[in-house]
Amino acid sequence: MMTEEFQEIVETFEFLDDWEDRYRHVIELGKAMPPLDEAFQVDATKVDGCASQVWIVPKIDGQGPDAIFRFQGESDAMIVRGLIAILLALFNNVRLQDVVDTDAAAAFAQLGLDQHLSAQRSNGLRAMIVRIQSLAQQNIASNS
Repeated sequence: MMTEEFQEIVETFEFLDDWEDRYRHVIELGKAMPPLDEAFQVDATKVDGCASQVWIVPKIDGQGPDAIFRFQGESDAMIVRGLIAILLALFNNVRLQDVVDTDAAAAFAQLGLDQHLSAQRSNGLRAMIVRIQSLAQQNIASNS
């Protein structure tokens, strides 16, 4: 399931031919994202496996698989903030079950990012996706 916000990013990327322009767009998306309050930038919300500092703070509205997943994120690296912004477009305001069922790797492949991120960034992106999907899965399991 693709959100409208994510689909807009895909369309923008199709319009931007040059990888440098796409890279700049990812950074712009990160700059436009509201900052995460420093009170939430703690070990409990930190994502392991990222080269840069990354925090993801979930907020679940409702219970069970139909609960709505929302989150905030932050990173000390501009490109990673942009990746978080894309993850927000993909996963924010989505049913928990849809978060779990989304093939995020296929979604990011639509953007061509998989070919242009360093191995370290790709591992970090995977770590963020795993964290988001496991938060959703844990919430379904604990409220079913």
